[in-house]
Amino acid sequence: MADFQPPELPQNDSENLMGLNKDLERMREDVENISVQLTCMIYDTVVLRTSPELAAAMLELEAAYRRCRAAVCGDQQSETDQSPGSPSAAHTQT
Repeated sequence: MADFQPPELPQNDSENLMGLNKDLERMREDVENISVQLTCMIYDTVVLRTSPELAAAMLELEAAYRRCRAAVCGDQQSETDQSPGSPSAAHTQT
């Protein structure tokens, strides 16, 4: 038993293991990058939902857009945008 030596891996198996290690490292880095991107997206979403200043700014921006559109397209077009069934009107009511 004292003279037992573990068998050495053939060269081909060693190359396969090196290739697998490289692939695993690349996949780990990809997952880390996706995790960082997801964290940033979640942070941005939380900030957007919890900032009262942002909500007020968005309402002001929407009102400015409607005024600009009415000036460019005429009052008749802005009235059709404000009809109860239009997506713009539904968005402002929520």
